[in-house]
Amino acid sequence: MNPILPSQLPSLDALAQAAQKPAASGQAGSEATPFADILKQALAEVNDSHANAEQEARNLISGNSTDMHTAILAVQKADVSFQMMMAVRSKLVDAYREVMRMQM
Repeated sequence: MNPILPSQLPSLDALAQAAQKPAASGQAGSEATPFADILKQALAEVNDSHANAEQEARNLISGNSTDMHTAILAVQKADVSFQMMMAVRSKLVDAYREVMRMQM
């Protein structure tokens, strides 16, 4: 399995930039981006990468494009972004379960 490079994950860059905005401005409360919006943006980027990969594959299969490298790269980016999304989902589910196990 090939190592995942940070440059291959555009959704992580967007998440990192969104997460650093409140800390850089010094105002963590009023101008902070809600976590739900960050998550929605990341999911939209994963969906866009899958749509792009599907379109590149269709173009390659139909003969509209002969650039196999671009199609394979788009599919790999979509796969890596999907794997990252599933890892984040698993971490969120684990965190939820941990909170639910806490005794009050």
